[in-house]
Amino acid sequence: MVEKITVQVCYATPTLEWLRVLQVVAGTSVQQAIEQSGLLREVEGIVLATSSVGIYGKKKTLDKVLREHDRVEVYRPLLADPKETRRRRAGTTH
Repeated sequence: MVEKITVQVCYATPTLEWLRVLQVVAGTSVQQAIEQSGLLREVEGIVLATSSVGIYGKKKTLDKVLREHDRVEVYRPLLADPKETRRRRAGTTH
C-alpha cells in the first residue's frame, strides 16, 4: 500500500485567494504538489520556474520533499522593493 500525506497548496493576489487540500504520495516534491493541485491550470500567469515558493512562509526550492500537513505557498513577484518603499515613507534617500 502506498503511503499518502495531506498537504495544502495556496496562492493569493489582492483579489484572489486560492487554496487546495490534497492527498499526495509520500516523497512528493513542492513542484509535484503544485502541479497536482491544478493551480497552474486554474490561475493564469504563474510561471513556476521563476516563482518563489515556500512552506509556511519559509522559502524552499521546488525539489523540497513535503511532509504531512505542509502548506505550500506560491509567491507573487514583488512590485516594489520593500526597503525602498520604507525609505520613501520615512523621507530618507539612502
